[in-house]
Amino acid sequence: MHRELDNCDRAIVEHLSRDARLSNREIAEALGVSEGTVRARVKRMEENKQIRLTAVTNIERFRDAALAYIWIEVERSDQTREVAEQLAGISELGFVGVMLGRADILAITMVRNAEHLARFVHKRISVIEGVRGTQSTLGVNFIKHDYRMARIVS
Repeated sequence: MHRELDNCDRAIVEHLSRDARLSNREIAEALGVSEGTVRARVKRMEENKQIRLTAVTNIERFRDAALAYIWIEVERSDQTREVAEQLAGISELGFVGVMLGRADILAITMVRNAEHLARFVHKRISVIEGVRGTQSTLGVNFIKHDYRMARIVS
């Protein structure tokens, strides 16, 4: 059975999103609930695929790399899903999403420089059947990078 996250679930997720190494006991103490409650809720949310605990690379540690946004247009709209799935199979891409607006698909990766990006796009992306064209942007100075983008704007 799938159920929506309640206030307690969201509070647990908020604590884990700041530090996934927090113990159930520490979270329980902060929220004023039992350790068993936290353990059961985390287990349920994981089983329902509502959360996934994982390690995230600290982008600030990569001084010699830039975040590359690759906007991809497909030849025909009915090819979008297939092209996106092929892109998702490229291990260097950390994000692939079907978009509305500027382009059909957005892919995000890390590159060393513009030349590295151009080589990657030409050898790995442009060769995919159905790709009509790409436009790329390099992020060079990040003011805020919050990997916890799962919050919905209220």
